[in-house]
Amino acid sequence: MAASSRAQVLDLYRAMLRESKHFSAYNYRTYAVRRIRDAFRENKNVKDPVEIQALVNKAKRDLGIIRRQVHIGQMYLTDKIIIENQEKPRT
Repeated sequence: MAASSRAQVLDLYRAMLRESKHFSAYNYRTYAVRRIRDAFRENKNVKDPVEIQALVNKAKRDLGIIRRQVHIGQMYLTDKIIIENQEKPRT
């Protein structure tokens, strides 16, 4: 993979993770982070430039979907679930 496409893929990966952490619902947030990590790990050994570009284009579309869903989710806020309300242990 060329250095520029590697940098582009890493930037896209970071952007997707960063944006998915803005989901207001815990379950959506954890699912999105897990799914993004799994998808990038699954495709880390792809060498074909055409296939890499197709995957990058799909990830860009998915990033747009994540951004849209985050905004929609912020319009309809819900209560936090028990997992999110737990106090961190004091040391």
